[in-house]
Amino acid sequence: MSSSRDRMFAEVALGGEMRAGGDASDKIILGRGCDPIMAERSQTFLPPMLGNVKLISVTDDDQFIKQLKERKFNVIFFAPGACRYNAVKRPIPGGNEKTSGWSLQQYRELVKDLQGPDAVIVESTEEREVVPLLRKALKLPA
Repeated sequence: MSSSRDRMFAEVALGGEMRAGGDASDKIILGRGCDPIMAERSQTFLPPMLGNVKLISVTDDDQFIKQLKERKFNVIFFAPGACRYNAVKRPIPGGNEKTSGWSLQQYRELVKDLQGPDAVIVESTEEREVVPLLRKALKLPA
């Protein structure tokens, strides 16, 4: 594991420190990131801090759109890396022919179109904010 990935996970863990409790085992989060290793690790790392929520992580838009069309999610989460690409106006890796060059604004519109206007979307450029923001979105104790 690279030192930058280790640092990112340490920051997520710091944001999740002392945050336990609540049951979200009947809820599902769809995460859209851009780093396959981070996405894979997050599926085991994050759920215990989020009330044992089910987490599906994808890193490309073909899978992201497929998931959005297949079921309703409680939360759609744009990972910090994807948000940082957006913040500096660079394309989010993993786009396809339709989504190439999209900003988060276009992704938000897609989510609302496919999941409904009440879809809950969480995004942050900071790893330490991930757990608190997702816990809030899942209506878990702070």
